[in-house]
Amino acid sequence: MKAIVTILLIVITHFIIDAQTMTPRMLWELKRVSPVGISIDGSQLIYRTSVFNIEENSNSSNIFSVPIAGGKPISIEDFSQIVNNTNISPNKKYEIISKEVKVKNITGNDFYPDMDKSDVFIIDQLNYRHWDKMEDGLYGHLFIKDLSNPGAPIIDIMSDEPYDTPTQPFGGPEDYCWNHNATAVYYVCKKEYGIAYTRSTNTDIYKYDITKKTTTNLTQGNKGYDTHPLVSKSGLLAYLQMEVAGYEADKNDIILVQNGIKHNLTKHWDGTVNSFVWGNDEQTIYFIAPIGGTIQLFSLTGIAGKNPRINQITDGIFDVRSIVGQVGNKLIVTRTDMNHASEIYSANIDDGNMVQLTHENDKVYNSIKLSKVEKRVIKTTDNKDMVTWVIYPPDFVSSKKYPTLLYCQGGPQSPLSQFYSFRWNFQLMAANGYIIVAPNRRGMPGHGVEWNEQISGDWGGQNILDYLSAIDEVSKESYVDNTKLGAVGASYGGYSVFYLAGIHNKRFKSFIAHDGIFNMQSMIGTTEELFFVEKDFAGAYWDKPKPKAYTKFNPINKVKAWDTPILIIQGGKDYRVPIGQGLEAFQAAQMLGVKSKLLFFPEENHWILSAQNGIIWQKEYFKWLDETLKNINARN
Repeated sequence: MKAIVTILLIVITHFIIDAQTMTPRMLWELKRVSPVGISIDGSQLIYRTSVFNIEENSNSSNIFSVPIAGGKPISIEDFSQIVNNTNISPNKKYEIISKEVKVKNITGNDFYPDMDKSDVFIIDQLNYRHWDKMEDGLYGHLFIKDLSNPGAPIIDIMSDEPYDTPTQPFGGPEDYCWNHNATAVYYVCKKEYGIAYTRSTNTDIYKYDITKKTTTNLTQGNKGYDTHPLVSKSGLLAYLQMEVAGYEADKNDIILVQNGIKHNLTKHWDGTVNSFVWGNDEQTIYFIAPIGGTIQLFSLTGIAGKNPRINQITDGIFDVRSIVGQVGNKLIVTRTDMNHASEIYSANIDDGNMVQLTHENDKVYNSIKLSKVEKRVIKTTDNKDMVTWVIYPPDFVSSKKYPTLLYCQGGPQSPLSQFYSFRWNFQLMAANGYIIVAPNRRGMPGHGVEWNEQISGDWGGQNILDYLSAIDEVSKESYVDNTKLGAVGASYGGYSVFYLAGIHNKRFKSFIAHDGIFNMQSMIGTTEELFFVEKDFAGAYWDKPKPKAYTKFNPINKVKAWDTPILIIQGGKDYRVPIGQGLEAFQAAQMLGVKSKLLFFPEENHWILSAQNGIIWQKEYFKWLDETLKNINARN
């Protein structure tokens, strides 16, 4: 009997210890919270939770309503009469419908109808695939339905054009809107085709006149991105604009159109805007933007005059991810940090005070120990101040030594902020006993336009030195085990890992690269959006003089120096960083005799989207780190 009790105590104790920190399964079982909208009367927040069923490898969602003033959520079946449908015109007469239509013949069956078992694509120009989808001749169009005349045919406002709205691959409802009096629809479209499409960021804002059935390009003079049209209740149009053609990470400004004249409201502000909404007074615009390694909420006032003023509303170690809308003196927003998945908050416009409205994952977080997240400022090799996040294991003890990971962010020009990833999850890494060093190296927004732009054409230059400055500085701490340093990352972060593997001078003992760029020459030969590589590589490999991207900064040219274990992860349907990049890197490592492993996901794209694949990704990730880093001394 005593033996049985002892065994039970051991089992229970083991369970409690396991439950004290985040696990891969626990991470994937978290509820993913997203806003639906604010009720018409302004009293309720409507939101959705998505939950993964790991055994079924599927997910499901539920809709809830919670009082904005505070209270318990209730489950609801239908919110169509509670929240305004933005697809319905303000006068309730028309509805926008988005659906795909067949415009081009692409497949074998298109050209040869009797060959219905064929799966061939007949391609005569570029843009034959995008992100994770082969082009099949179907294009997303907007249609207008006359609700006052049910028998009337719906009108395709884009006719038979081979263009998409919403824009591909990530566009959504933010790509179109009604004007204030239901006489016109504004929509975003990149009206380019073939190789011109792959080389362009020239999306424009178009106005479709309901009565005249005519379309006008409102932003024809701008060759960069024009996106997110939004009309105020009185009829003022605002939208986001990037000026530089072919540059996807250019400064994003808010443009206001008054009496046909365009005003750049954020031109003189040294930052870039993620998204915005109109304030209820129509004299204020609220927006979110990266700043100092976080994403915060801002107001833009004085927009009717010649002196727009920007004020930062929130401040703290968190990200404001989106703005749902305004209720009184509060903005309803989504918020994350490195210890918490997205929940919905209210933010007081006057003082930035935030109140949590949804609590879908509180039970999980209250049952585990959270990581300490520290913001440090580190001097770079050119004497600049660089924000670096350092994340510590739960129950961190400074007298102990910990294996430490340099995290290399993707993008390359995306913010390393207080995001909560379900793949690159710092909370989970720390829970497995690792310190994470995450530098806001050159090329990240939130530190001024110059800092963000520096990386273009200089991939293996200053930003690589920034990585090394960060890991070298933190490694001076007594609690960092300098014999157990690793470097990990995806996309541009994967490129960074491949590049560091050839120049790190024995710093690191383990590498992990997911969907990283290994060979710049084959990358420009197989990726789909050419504007990205033409800008960031500073040209093609046949240009003279040949850009440094293909010589000095090409990881494949430094592969002979590889001498450190590396795990390479690749998605089969990643057309942005195509399959050959990971396979080339793995084959080179194997031929060189470098300890290596390939983790190949045939049906995943640039990310990992299914639950079971996601959990296997995490298990293999930590299995590799445990084998090559954490237990390196035992192995040797």
